[in-house]
Amino acid sequence: MDVIFGRNKEEHPEPIKAEVKGELPSWLQGILLRNGPGMHTVGETQYNHWFDGLALVHSFTFKNGEVYYRSKYLRSDTYNCNIEANRIVVSEFGTMAYPDPCKNLFAKAFCYLSHAIPEFTDNCLINIMKTGEDYYATSETNFIRKINPHTLETLEKVDYNKYVAVNLATSHPHYDSAGNVLNMGTSIVDKGKTKYVIFKIPSSVPEKEKKKKSYLKHLEVLCSIPSQSLLHPSYYHSFGVTENYIIFLEQPFKLDILKLATAYFRGVNWASCLSFHKEDKTWIHLIDKKTKKDISTKIYTDAMVLFHHVNAYEEDGHVVVDVISYPDNSLYQMFYLKNLNEDLEENTKLTSIPACKRFVVPLGFDKDAEVGTNLVKLPSTTATALKEKDGNIYCQPEMLCEGIELPRINYDYNGKKYRYIYATEVQWSPVPTKITKVDVLTKKKLIWEEEHCWPAEPVFVPSPDLKEEDDGLILSSIVTSDPRKAPFLLILDAKTFTEMARATVNVDLHLDLHGVFIPEKDLNAEHE
Repeated sequence: MDVIFGRNKEEHPEPIKAEVKGELPSWLQGILLRNGPGMHTVGETQYNHWFDGLALVHSFTFKNGEVYYRSKYLRSDTYNCNIEANRIVVSEFGTMAYPDPCKNLFAKAFCYLSHAIPEFTDNCLINIMKTGEDYYATSETNFIRKINPHTLETLEKVDYNKYVAVNLATSHPHYDSAGNVLNMGTSIVDKGKTKYVIFKIPSSVPEKEKKKKSYLKHLEVLCSIPSQSLLHPSYYHSFGVTENYIIFLEQPFKLDILKLATAYFRGVNWASCLSFHKEDKTWIHLIDKKTKKDISTKIYTDAMVLFHHVNAYEEDGHVVVDVISYPDNSLYQMFYLKNLNEDLEENTKLTSIPACKRFVVPLGFDKDAEVGTNLVKLPSTTATALKEKDGNIYCQPEMLCEGIELPRINYDYNGKKYRYIYATEVQWSPVPTKITKVDVLTKKKLIWEEEHCWPAEPVFVPSPDLKEEDDGLILSSIVTSDPRKAPFLLILDAKTFTEMARATVNVDLHLDLHGVFIPEKDLNAEHE
């Protein structure tokens, strides 16, 4: 589908009024702000992978029953360098860029040396993060870019490394009830100790620093976890939290640091330095928020690859962890642009189906329990945790459902017992074709689908008079694979999954990745 994946998208920095069909509730006021790749060709050069494309931030603004659309490329250093050179000159994870062949020998040699410990891109194309009153475009490197949520203007570049020793960081932070940001990253060059670092960014700063808004200057490292292997840290895209614990799954999808350091010289991309070790274990870390330490019991499950945690919570002396996992790492390979051709819908089949799995970890179990005993005592799950001879605990999950990705929940239930998952369905193809609501209690589903429609991650917006978990709306931007059908923003009743409205925009909408809904009360008037 070259129309959707290969072609550069045009930006629309000035607001475009959408045509609204149906009725929007009067309380829906704010901005749906989303992020994803929009440009894959610069001059005569093309990125290898869809996830490498230059970040195109777009928004749907809801104001008094009307919807306005706008989009703007993130003016990152990466974007500016590429556009100025009219070629790809900054490397992305799936595309290694090389110096201009016209450079002299000294300049080339210097360029090679500088790639031994690579400086990663600031092409922040994955998600949007809120920090205090500010909003940042984020990716998985140590750079984030502040943006104006109203105008989509790119503001300052921030390097996590100035505040915490990490080279990589997730694009899926968590927020506590006070608005503090909790995130984690990997440190691969700090005194030779490869570790995972968990840190907190406060939601407010001392009064005297209010004008500077220096939230990151008050960043606090909560704890660090040493990698199982110093030279092969685990890749991870997200993590989980409960009231008392931070959950990190150290999967055997690993980054080879030596290969990373020599990738540039060897003429290969950084993605080739990732490999899945199916014979290894996936270690389940529970970090106690009070002691800031990993619990002493070693807990593991079988090898798997996961990108998205759904939710986690504590119940009767157990920690319940819901994730979307794959049996291997083939999903990443499917998004190389050479595989995303015009016959995608007919010819591209998922070889690795995502599964929503529930792991249950017992906390205060009987230390004298016999080997082989199932330590899970929750009657509501079939998940098991078996005690082994060496004292380790081997967890086997309960299957909640198959074929879903990009999961979202009512975030007020994050870290708490919950019932509903909102996700896209990817049963046969890497590209979603349906939006689904999964009841984890009954395993029943509600589905929205329409021919030639490819929905984005569904975002739950709670009703102001919410009484039940699913009182609210689902927002999803819909890309169409039929050029005769205009793209639109879909608004569903989250409880019934019936269509409330759609806002059609006459633009070439891009398939995005993640984003946030910002209620009007959280929008700073200064930005406007």
